[in-house]
Order: sequence, then C-alpha cells, then structure tokens
Amino acid sequence: MPTVSIIVPCYNEQATINLLLDAIRAQTYPLTEMEVIIADGISTDATRDKIAAFQQEHPELRVRLVDNHQRVIPAALNRAMEAAQGEIFVRLDAHSVPRSTYIETCVSTLEAGLGDNVGGVWTIRPGRPGPIAAGIAAAAAHPLGVGDAHYRVGAQGREADTVPFGAFRRSLVEAIGPFDESLLSNEDYEFNVRVRKAGFTVWLNPEIETIYFARPTLGALARQYWRYGYWKLRMLMRYPETFRWRQLSGAFVLTWLGLGALSIWFRLARWALLAEAFIYLSALLIAGIQSARKHNRATLLITVPLAIATMHFSWGTAFLWSLIKYPFESKQKR
Repeated sequence: MPTVSIIVPCYNEQATINLLLDAIRAQTYPLTEMEVIIADGISTDATRDKIAAFQQEHPELRVRLVDNHQRVIPAALNRAMEAAQGEIFVRLDAHSVPRSTYIETCVSTLEAGLGDNVGGVWTIRPGRPGPIAAGIAAAAAHPLGVGDAHYRVGAQGREADTVPFGAFRRSLVEAIGPFDESLLSNEDYEFNVRVRKAGFTVWLNPEIETIYFARPTLGALARQYWRYGYWKLRMLMRYPETFRWRQLSGAFVLTWLGLGALSIWFRLARWALLAEAFIYLSALLIAGIQSARKHNRATLLITVPLAIATMHFSWGTAFLWSLIKYPFESKQKR
C-alpha cells in the first residue's frame, strides 16, 4: 500500500482548517500510511494555534507545519512537497472537506492506470451564512459563471485539461518539475499543461469528491477572480494553445469600454451598447431564475447575477490590465 502525503497550502484559514483535518482523520485510507504537510504563509489569525491543538489531540495522524514565507500557493505546494515523505502527493486546500473515500479513490485511480494526475469534482458550499455567500456558491457552480469547467458543473470519468487539487506520484514531479512559483495563480492549470505535454494523462474521476467553500463576500470574490484573470494572460503567453472560449471575458469587458466611449459620439454605438446590455442582463436574469428554482431560494434571483457579473468583470478587467502591462515588463527584463 503506497504512502500518501497530503499537501495543503494555507493562510488565515481558522474558520475551516479543523473541518479539513477532521475530514482527513475520517478517511478510509489507513492513517498509518498518511501524513499531512501544511505549508502556512505565517497566518496572523488562530490557524496555527488550531493546527497545534489538533496535533496534540490526534497524534494518530501525522500533521506537520512548514513555513511558506513567500505567501503564494505554488511556493506553498513546493515547500510541502520538499518536506513530504510519501510516494503519492494528494493536494487539498485548507477550505475544502474531502469525502471519506477521497484518498482511497485517488490512490486506486492512480494504481488502475487511468491517469498520472487524477482529481474529481467539487460540491461548492457558501463560505458563510447569508444570501450573498449563497449566491456566490451557486454562481461558482453555474455554467455562465465558470463555462465548461467540468469539475464544477458535473462530470463523468474522462481525460481532462485540468482537475481541482490533483493526486500524483512523486515520480511525476521528478519528470516534469514542481509548481511554477513565478505564476501567482493558475498554478494547477500550468502544472497540468506540462503533464499533458510530457505525454502523461490528466484524469477526472467523479467518485473523487470534495466540498469546497466559496468566497464569502463579493469583495473576496472580486479579488479572487482578479488574480485569476491577471495570471491567466501570463499562462496564455506561454501556452497559447490552451485558450478556451470561457476566457473571452477580457474581450467582453473591452467591448463595454469601447462601445461606452464611442457612444459619446455615435448613435450606432449607443444602440449596440444597449443591445449588449440587454442580452447580458437577460442572461444574468435567466441564471438567477435557474438557481432560485434549483435551490428553492428566492434571494438567488438577485445574488447569483451579482456574483456572476463580479466574476466576469473582475476576471476580464484584470486580463486586460495584465495585457497592457505585459509589453512594458518584457522590455524591463531584456
């Protein structure tokens, strides 16, 4: 039976870190064959105290804490892997709760030879009580919010471009290298691009399930998607073949800006802007109605459109800003 190192990037996760650790302790995979390596970005809340208390209360599960002074996720993952001793790495987030069979299914999927990096599906839950958090969680699982990301909107077993978190053998890292610390977001996707380019397989198994807690506020959601959009441009500069239709948010925002400016002088631009606004608001309204019916919660009629619009405009604006900055940064590096 292979040994497993669960690697966890973490920073200020006092609200959810115990949920994760309790879920790991409840795994069907033998605790004697598992260790947990938490790479913490020197949390300023009670996260480290909670981890220390868990270590004292549950010595049967090996939990180690390593410092991540860079406070970025790819660096955290690399520090955790450097400290790990297992044959298989299973990545989890500090605001996730894996199903009890999560580790066992990851290992069995790898041993069956279905993929070299394997992952599953998210069940997205609100990050806190309240209508806004509920709307964000529903939006994060709606196709208008996340496009064709199969691990969020439902899936069947298949090869995939990427998977959330991921489980892979140490030998895979030795073959393709660790996570790219120059990318402050999209590190999973970039890692999986290299997996596929090297001739290995990324496999999505819907039996690998985890609960993922969405961002609790629109401000936190905007910051998350700003980071995604900004660093996605850097990904596409390296791997243009990875472009997907859902990444047109930058062009979408640009059309709003362009038509808005042109409408000052041209009536046709005003009509075009009005038509675009009507179509977009209609799409948001439909998403809100679908979510309200699905979850039997009337407030989603308003909060889901707000969350989806926040995702689109944050991602798209950041993508454009990254595009503007990129040529100047490239000149400075020469």
